[in-house]
Amino acid sequence: MHSRLQILREDCFLSQKQMAQFLCVNQSTYSRYERGALEVPLDVLVRLAQFYHTSTDYLLGLTDEKRPYPPSRRKF
Repeated sequence: MHSRLQILREDCFLSQKQMAQFLCVNQSTYSRYERGALEVPLDVLVRLAQFYHTSTDYLLGLTDEKRPYPPSRRKF
């Protein structure tokens, strides 16, 4: 997952500091996410997927399909 985070960030011409500010974490924390030295919390994973308009499965390396899933129409 960490390599995908770095690639997506660089594709958007963003710095680690900018992503850290968006996620409300320290730059060193975000750097550890990208290096794989720290697990990305679920809420952060979801925010990253929304920000990059992709799925959490893509970020986690479970699929190579970048497109996000269509929104659910289920009512709970």
